[in-house]
Amino acid sequence: MVAGAAVAAPRPEVVASGLENPWGVAFLPGGRFLVTERPGRLRVVAADGKVGAPVKGLPPIAAGGQGGLLDVLADSGFEQNRTIYFCFSEPDKDNDAANGTALARAALSADGGQLEDLRIIFRQQPKVVSRNHFGCRIVEMPDGTLFLTLGERFSRKEDAQKLDNHLGKIVRVAKDGMAPKDNPFVGRPGALPEIWSYGHRNGQGAAIGPDGRLWMHEHGPQGGDEINIPLAGRNYGWPVITYGENYGGGKIGEGITHKEGMEQPLHYWVPSIAPSGMAFLTSDRYGAAWKGNLFIGSLKFGYLDRIEIKDGKVAAEHKLLEEGRARIRDVKQGPDGLLYILTDESNGKLMRLQP
Repeated sequence: MVAGAAVAAPRPEVVASGLENPWGVAFLPGGRFLVTERPGRLRVVAADGKVGAPVKGLPPIAAGGQGGLLDVLADSGFEQNRTIYFCFSEPDKDNDAANGTALARAALSADGGQLEDLRIIFRQQPKVVSRNHFGCRIVEMPDGTLFLTLGERFSRKEDAQKLDNHLGKIVRVAKDGMAPKDNPFVGRPGALPEIWSYGHRNGQGAAIGPDGRLWMHEHGPQGGDEINIPLAGRNYGWPVITYGENYGGGKIGEGITHKEGMEQPLHYWVPSIAPSGMAFLTSDRYGAAWKGNLFIGSLKFGYLDRIEIKDGKVAAEHKLLEEGRARIRDVKQGPDGLLYILTDESNGKLMRLQP
């Protein structure tokens, strides 16, 4: 523990339970929440914890394996436009076995029971026969653009190094799904204009950092989970370089950790913690020692990782909520300045951490 960093452990308080494998949470006015369930349901949770009936109007969803209804985000102007964004595994209309990550926008009806004016604004190409590695975290930046993390679908890892597809990429789009003109590969022959960075494996956490840039983390294979600050046009190495190895042992790619032209992670974990969810704490609700810290859930070990950042680097890590040993799928800071987490279980919970 870093000197002076001691703080009383937070007390987890159950806000809502009975959620089936919840994946993403967004905050609505009046203390309400919007929660996705991976099997393909979207629910409004009231401020008193009452879980509403499934919201109507979702598109077809390929639920199964790691796929389903995944992240959700309320637009920064939600109180005026009632717009939400969500990402999900979309079935291929021509091949029932194939699917791909898609990003949709819609308006949530005034009573919270229906999606209106639904539009799919981005589709990962190509669709793949796979039940794994959808990525699917959404971040709205201050300039109004949206970042979306995209997995390489496990069976197509080599495509993460190619710019003619969206596998193993982070994409940046406008709210209508168009590629902003200042994206790094706009106008480059053979490259898709939505691509922001490439060489990623499966990012399930993303957030705006204290430096105003996008931060994200991604699952490694057996070892080698990473935190990255994805910069425009940069190559983050997967599957050529990695700090992990094949499941059961053996090298991946070139069996090396460094290569010219490929970025090093800001931080990596060996063994893997299976990270999911990501939030920077900007409030004072937990005291000065925690302000500016990064919080990441661990699916594998069932704890919340509190990470101290100093000079843009990881200075220390502290494991929270270890006694619960629940798979933590998402972590977000709410409008009240408190941290909220989702547990990935058949009887999943939405919890807030009381100081």
